Amino acid sequence: MTQTAVRHFPLYVGGERIDTDERAYGMSVRTVLDPVGAETARLSRLLREGSEEELHAHPYVLCSVALATPELGNAALRAAADAVPLLQAMTLEDRLGCSEDLYSGFLAHREELARILRMEGCPRRLAEAQLDVLEHLYRPDGLEHARSQLHQEITTDRHRIVLQRQPDGVVCVAPAANTPLLGLAALLVVSTGNAVVIRVPRSCATSLSYALHEIIIPALEKRNAPPGTLNVVCADFEVTLRQWVESPLVDTVYYFGSSEHGLALERQCVERGKRAILELSGNDGVLVWRDADLGYATAALTEAFYASGQLCFSPKYVVAHPAIADELLDRLAVAASELRPGDPELSDTVLSPVLRSTAFNRCLKDSLAAGATKICGGRQVDLRGEPDPRGLFIEPTVLRVDGFERAAAVPAVRDETFFPLLSVVVPEDCPDLLDRGIEFLNGNVYGLRNSLWTEDPEVIRRFTAEVRNGGTLKVNDSHLGHAPFLPGLGGTGHSGGTHGEAAYPFLRASRLQVVAIATTRTDPRETTLGPR
Repeated sequence: MTQTAVRHFPLYVGGERIDTDERAYGMSVRTVLDPVGAETARLSRLLREGSEEELHAHPYVLCSVALATPELGNAALRAAADAVPLLQAMTLEDRLGCSEDLYSGFLAHREELARILRMEGCPRRLAEAQLDVLEHLYRPDGLEHARSQLHQEITTDRHRIVLQRQPDGVVCVAPAANTPLLGLAALLVVSTGNAVVIRVPRSCATSLSYALHEIIIPALEKRNAPPGTLNVVCADFEVTLRQWVESPLVDTVYYFGSSEHGLALERQCVERGKRAILELSGNDGVLVWRDADLGYATAALTEAFYASGQLCFSPKYVVAHPAIADELLDRLAVAASELRPGDPELSDTVLSPVLRSTAFNRCLKDSLAAGATKICGGRQVDLRGEPDPRGLFIEPTVLRVDGFERAAAVPAVRDETFFPLLSVVVPEDCPDLLDRGIEFLNGNVYGLRNSLWTEDPEVIRRFTAEVRNGGTLKVNDSHLGHAPFLPGLGGTGHSGGTHGEAAYPFLRASRLQVVAIATTRTDPRETTLGPR
């Protein structure tokens, strides 16, 4: 393994780079893959008693990040609040210009960002997929779409009607700890006139810190964005969230994380008159109809195992038409067996280490007890793919569940799973099978994405018209893959909270305001009461 240059990232508050004596360290995936090696033992000792120079020299340390005190956290909120009126005074074109620079920045730094993501443990191909999402969101035609949504004008015989979005104000962003880089999507709220405070997760600091300091901050400074437009802190999660919820300076909390914590946060925000934008857990369903292209459908369903299922918007369960269920299961068993563990820095594997093996084993045991049948997988394995009860990888696992009634009681179908486990529900054939399949999808308490595989136009029409669950519906397409103009974020139910929906950040953190400007002079009494 080649030693990489270690970077140090300060805080960024009110346009100033601020250092502190306390540090968090971004770690390489090697600390997990080589847990008993000499370097891991030495790192453990250095974290307790070593100097910063010694830690920076360690091959498993990717970066250091300055830690914020509560006082600096408050300073970041004040800086953001001071920036809001200055941002509102800027033209929409100037604010969008900042975002345009981000697109070119992502392109220029893409190779290095992909390398850092791999060192953090993200498989090579999934690192590229993350970067694709960010580039799509900031590409010029995407920003043109944002412009059309943020300001529209309608001309009538007597008025110029303006539909414009007004910003919430101070938006605080808490990215997901496992994929923090995707939290950069939330920075599109700046285009509406919001100022941002973003928290860098202590547990996975490198890729997000690099993007903020090498791409985002330079782009904002180049465009002379007001100081405080973006503020970067790294601090304890619980302390930071409590500070945001309680501060009168904060208007909106943009939270990526579990449904349990997110829905509780939403209640706290509502009690204090704040908005909560939630990107939470997922339990995505896929309907595979009798005429589906099973080759392509199998490839899309295999995405359930990408990152070992540790993506909230990967497919988690399938409703398979009984006419094709057996063939689909055979194909899935073959495809699953072909996926092997590998070093994410050095290989094209799509499997990641799974640190929640106890939860996986419990879910598998309970699902089998509830009537599921294991088709393949289910063992912990080591980096070579060999069975190991302490292995950090889990074989891609496929379950069969017969009947909707039984499926409702199987934990692997009912609940979100966060490991490489895909359940295939095989209902009994009946005349109203499509009705029942749509009803089953709508009955899911989560709601990120649902997808369909069929060639039947009527089935497509009904699926897209009647599946209310989910922020995104996809038809005959990759379940995970991004496409231009898709927000890539947002959902319903336990995935998005009370007001969940497909989420364009610049719309979610703003409010519609309508302006009517009279273009002819008319007596107001006649306008209301009619001619005398």
